[in-house]
Amino acid sequence: MIRFVTQAAAALVALSAWCLALDRAAAQSDYPRRPITVIVPFAAGGPTDVVARIVGDHMSRTLGQQLLVENIVGAAGTTASTRAARAAPDGYTIEMGHMGTHAAAVALYQNLAYKPDVDFAPISMVAGTPVLILGKKGLPPRDLKELVVYVKANVDKLNMAHAGVGSVSHVTCLLLNSIINVKPTSVPFTGTGPAMNALVAGQVDYMCDQIVNVVSQVQGGTIKAYAIGTAERNPNWAVICRARKGAGQRPSPRWSRARSRAGRRSSTPPVP
Repeated sequence: MIRFVTQAAAALVALSAWCLALDRAAAQSDYPRRPITVIVPFAAGGPTDVVARIVGDHMSRTLGQQLLVENIVGAAGTTASTRAARAAPDGYTIEMGHMGTHAAAVALYQNLAYKPDVDFAPISMVAGTPVLILGKKGLPPRDLKELVVYVKANVDKLNMAHAGVGSVSHVTCLLLNSIINVKPTSVPFTGTGPAMNALVAGQVDYMCDQIVNVVSQVQGGTIKAYAIGTAERNPNWAVICRARKGAGQRPSPRWSRARSRAGRRSSTPPVP
């Protein structure tokens, strides 16, 4: 059974420089003297939550202080980002932001309560994960080409699940929909964890989600995977075509970055 161990390992490798910087900072100062809060802008069980918990466990052992994950849902992650932006700039609140909360949201929300480039200090790139195009188990198409034909013919009857306007799952499926020129009914959830539960239950028809959140479901046959957004064929997913082959373009990889409140004190870890 294929697991997402390689993705988790990649996240830890990407984080190693950050942890080294944290360790050095801790050796040179009294930071951290208490637990650190890691804000996750989506519900528990989704890919951002999974990555944050892997990172948090590793950092807790490195720093000798707990990293407490706090899931704050709402408005495609912008509620959590607003909370993080208003936190004290003391290095004890970190957000696991990503391309949705700190890139797409700027374009999609006219009155965004924070400015990603002003209110946050980037700490490190943590993970980059490919996105898959997924369908419920009972969806008739057998591959991506059939899916495109089916969605075009039945768009008025189909529901697309996502984690909120501006989330990665929303933006990547918008890209897919724009490529094939369809506008299905959009069904937002508080995270891709709840959205995935709805897909498995057959309550929605298709969605786009990151690989860390879908392996067991695809392997178990509870959902269908039609394409993976990678430049090269993944040997573990050889039966799934690359999205570029079937639809002309491929979804962008999703990235996660750890960020703290801008203006944090000098004794907190530097950006590597």
